[in-house]
Amino acid sequence: MSLKKIESALISVYYKEGLDRIVKLLDAQGVKIYSTGGTQKFIEELNIKVTSVDDVTGFPEILGGRVKTLQPQIFGGILYRRDNESDQNQVKQHNIPPIDLVIVDLYPFEETVANTSASEQDIIEKIDIGGISLIRAGAKNFKDVLIVSSREQYSELATLLEEKNCSTEIGDRKSFAAKAFDMSSHYDSAIFNYFNQEQKLPVFKESVRTSQALRYGENPHQKGWFYGNMDQIFEKLNGKELSYNNLLDVEAAVALMDEFEDTTFVIIKHNNPCGLASAPTAKDAYLKALACDPVSAFGGVIITNTKIDLATAEELHKLFFEIVIAPSYEKDALDLLNAKKNRIILVRKTCDLPVQQFKSLLNGVLVQDRDLKMVKPADLKVVTKVAPTSQEIKDLIYANKIVKHTKSNTIVFAKDGQLIASGVGQTSRVDALKQAIEKAKGFGFSIEGSAMASDAFFPFPDCVEIALNAGVRAVIQPGGSIKDQESIDFCDKNGMTMVLTGLRHFKH
Repeated sequence: MSLKKIESALISVYYKEGLDRIVKLLDAQGVKIYSTGGTQKFIEELNIKVTSVDDVTGFPEILGGRVKTLQPQIFGGILYRRDNESDQNQVKQHNIPPIDLVIVDLYPFEETVANTSASEQDIIEKIDIGGISLIRAGAKNFKDVLIVSSREQYSELATLLEEKNCSTEIGDRKSFAAKAFDMSSHYDSAIFNYFNQEQKLPVFKESVRTSQALRYGENPHQKGWFYGNMDQIFEKLNGKELSYNNLLDVEAAVALMDEFEDTTFVIIKHNNPCGLASAPTAKDAYLKALACDPVSAFGGVIITNTKIDLATAEELHKLFFEIVIAPSYEKDALDLLNAKKNRIILVRKTCDLPVQQFKSLLNGVLVQDRDLKMVKPADLKVVTKVAPTSQEIKDLIYANKIVKHTKSNTIVFAKDGQLIASGVGQTSRVDALKQAIEKAKGFGFSIEGSAMASDAFFPFPDCVEIALNAGVRAVIQPGGSIKDQESIDFCDKNGMTMVLTGLRHFKH
């Protein structure tokens, strides 16, 4: 590949950190530098010669800096096709200087939007016009121009300039052009989504610029990638790389844990809670959670909302599990858990999950608001003659939190701050109920006196009848069936209490 020498550069950036190295490299190779405003001042303070864009265009910056580079002399120099005779004649006719390198760093629009104290005017002024135009122009003419579209590329550019003595190959320029169009489209998507918060145009537009290749997808024969920034949510302290299936379980674990304030442990297996309990101490909460289903807990994902101490870590260490997540760890507890090199240990940071969820489907994308609603005791509608006791209300609410995060169709039994058993992902609610009863019996739990939660209404009274025979006396469900009264009547005849939430929690 032939090398193309950089003889001129236009630099117009917001963030200057790291730019000095580049400017000095360009100057050492005799590259003519053009610049504007604050960037020009920065270069001059390095005692490096720089030509103002004003001197090229014969026109000053106007409108408070909104118009600086939007001039034919600048864009002509960037878009000029060096192998086109007509272009050659026109740039000579209009005295347009060729520009071989364009370095841009855009106004920080997303950062300004994220700043809760920023006004709408602050945000609007951070919509870059000239910079985004320079990026697109440089990328379009990659055959002749190298475009650097972000401060994230300063280091890569400096290395390129050093290794090739301020020259580039077509492959270099095309690679930077691809990054430039990525930057441009991402920036435009962020602006659109800001405006669309109010307009609600029926357009799906998301841009995630951080990604990592996964070991594989759901199965080894499938490729997989994660697009997002895990570092915003977790600090990884130990273990192998997270897999596709790990991430699905971690999402389920985090969403469920956010429902609880008391010291709680959750054990997730295939996106469903197989163990969950709350207790005064971390160790007791973990042991109660493990007791729910110690068989399914093998190879699961464990999460807690409290610091893991040594006593708890010693119990955890007895079980093979993939991942443990906690807000913090005592040093000796962490030392013990680190003993297994593949065990993934995560610290959860204070970071809310996005309020919307996306899922690819057929040839499109499903978008929905995250299910953030949860009933409180005051929201419960008692529909039976027997009202629930204060303890039953606690158990009902607890069971309903779990059922919200369990695959439909599902039934959950809970009592005294502990998941007793659940039936998950069944094609009928009756099957889910029977599965939950059998699981409870299999692990030595009595359902007597526990609260039963259903993710959706009972179309017939058969579920409450089966629950009664198993020892259940309190039921929570959304209601909404045309035959709700049949289930209510059955409860009244048999001294059961039932409350309706009016809130269905399907999870597919």
